[in-house]
Amino acid sequence: MASRPTRYADPASARAARLVTAAGRRGSRLPPLVRDALLPTLLLLNVLTTHPPHELPVAVALTAALVLPLVWRRRAPLTVFGAVAAAAFVQWLTDVQLPADIALLVALYTVAAHSGRRATLVAGAVVEAGALLACLRWTTDGAFLTPFVAVTATAVAAAVLGVNVRTTRAYLAALEERTARLEREQEQQARLAVAEERTRITREMHDIVTHNLSVMVALTDAAVYAQHRSPERTTTAMLQVSETGRQALTDMRRSLGILRTDEPDAERHPLPGIAQLRALADQMCAAGLPTRLAVHGGHTHVPATAQLTVYRLVQEALTNALKHTPAGTHAKVRIQCSTETVTVDVTDSGPCPPFPPSPAAAPSGHGIPGMRERSAAYGGTLRAGPLPGGGWGVHTRLVLGSSGAASA
Repeated sequence: MASRPTRYADPASARAARLVTAAGRRGSRLPPLVRDALLPTLLLLNVLTTHPPHELPVAVALTAALVLPLVWRRRAPLTVFGAVAAAAFVQWLTDVQLPADIALLVALYTVAAHSGRRATLVAGAVVEAGALLACLRWTTDGAFLTPFVAVTATAVAAAVLGVNVRTTRAYLAALEERTARLEREQEQQARLAVAEERTRITREMHDIVTHNLSVMVALTDAAVYAQHRSPERTTTAMLQVSETGRQALTDMRRSLGILRTDEPDAERHPLPGIAQLRALADQMCAAGLPTRLAVHGGHTHVPATAQLTVYRLVQEALTNALKHTPAGTHAKVRIQCSTETVTVDVTDSGPCPPFPPSPAAAPSGHGIPGMRERSAAYGGTLRAGPLPGGGWGVHTRLVLGSSGAASA
């Protein structure tokens, strides 16, 4: 059987490579302080095992001065680099060569990885000056250029590696910040969507409940008044009360999103629109507010949401007239449909107060403010107030296809 080929010439090399890989994986799990102490420990052990006894005191002292500051290189990179550079200069003055000079490259890498461009350039210049002094003193046989170029290339590689690490770290931090910002924006958009949906449901519930309860109260009062004089009219009024209540329940379920399209109530009470304004006018007439409706122009091209807005505006205006005007008041509804706009005019003949109410005395609620919001969603400005010849009027013009129509 043929053996599986490997990248190594012998099993011993493969075994050594596996040991190095395992050591690297385990080393990455160590705390940073422990990892930073490994190199100083190895260099000190190297000095203790390779130098003769009479050179040990100086060699150990210089090696300790060069490598021990590396333990704190992540916390204070510039301070550690200064300490290592000073120890290297003392080493040069004492004319002692040590393998611990690699600590200067590690310190340069740390400065490039954790400090700015200016600090990296200054540290690189210091290392380059040290390389020049070392090559001038310790090169032999005039071989100056080759070791100087090698040391310079090594210093440049250490600096470039540190800059790349710093750039990668900054890029990852920017990505994390952008991800966090996007998550915050998504949460804000979700909260805004929930708030808008709550506002929509509140507005719909106000229009549905206020209108239908006002009509039911008026019909019930009429039934009580006519129960002895005209029993048949009492029966008709109570049947209308029942039908109004069912319609209110259906509209509420539709607004809350719990009404399926295949249910009988959904077929009996479709989504209100301009076509249902005639039934609304008849309902108001039965409740005691004679209402005349005029629709000009075709409305089949008007979107369903815009038709619902028109219906709710007319419904709220007529409900206010029914609640706040005396008996004998008449109302007029005029709808003008064109290709791009729908104009809504609702007027009544009820008396107005001699003076406009003060802002403090103005009623609070979802009536006229809700009408303004509905109108503004289609680029319209609602005007509501007393008419010059008496009565009250509500006017607005909806722009079809406006940018706000999608939020209606």
